[in-house]
Amino acid sequence: MENAVITQNDRGCLNRNQIKYIVIIAMLIDHIAWGFVDAINPLLGGMMHVIGRLTGPTMAYFVGEGYRYTRNVGKYQQRLAIFALISWIPYVWFESGRLPFYFEQGKLMFTPAQGVIFTLFLGLTAIRLWESEKVGKPLKITGITLLCMLSIIGDWAVMDVLGCLFVHIYRDKPRAKWTAFTLTFLLPNVLITILAGFENMWFQLGVILVPMMLYFLYNGQGGSKAKIHKWFFYLFYPGHLIVLALIRWVILK
Repeated sequence: MENAVITQNDRGCLNRNQIKYIVIIAMLIDHIAWGFVDAINPLLGGMMHVIGRLTGPTMAYFVGEGYRYTRNVGKYQQRLAIFALISWIPYVWFESGRLPFYFEQGKLMFTPAQGVIFTLFLGLTAIRLWESEKVGKPLKITGITLLCMLSIIGDWAVMDVLGCLFVHIYRDKPRAKWTAFTLTFLLPNVLITILAGFENMWFQLGVILVPMMLYFLYNGQGGSKAKIHKWFFYLFYPGHLIVLALIRWVILK
């Protein structure tokens, strides 16, 4: 999610900043559906969720692609960690209507659920582990497996970890990159759709739109390097969750 200039793609007409704002809007539409639309109009909610499927995979793609262009990977990783922590309370509040720590029947309960920034942080961590010269391949695979297991508490679990990693590993092999990236998101969502029922989870198949959008529309350029483009997603993510949670709290009050 850092500003970077990637190899020009003559097919595309949109730069990285422009696509990032598109998927941020898609995320907002998705969360509005989860919070307010599904219970009233499931079909409209499902269509909004299809749009929302653009966000998680696209952000993973940009993390995987931008790794080798980021000036300071350590600071990038630190920034993801900090905003994952900042977003924790807003995410849990929006998802469950309560704070991560709460009392139930006199017992202190804890909700570890994390948003997508947490999973992207794990994805970047997986790339750094893969690139480490101090760790052998068996330990790398073990570590990445553990990161995938840890991601279970996050949004876009496992998928955003492996999505980031595969985009990086196969960065110089386009066919392998697009195949691995597409299957990483498509196969789990097909399985979810089958197990949960097509009528309930058909919108998950919207992930197939992501590789199509990136392949045909993304021109490989980063766009303006103004700081607003670097920081907008980090600030918007917890901010919009707080606003939506507040609106829902007022409505239900």
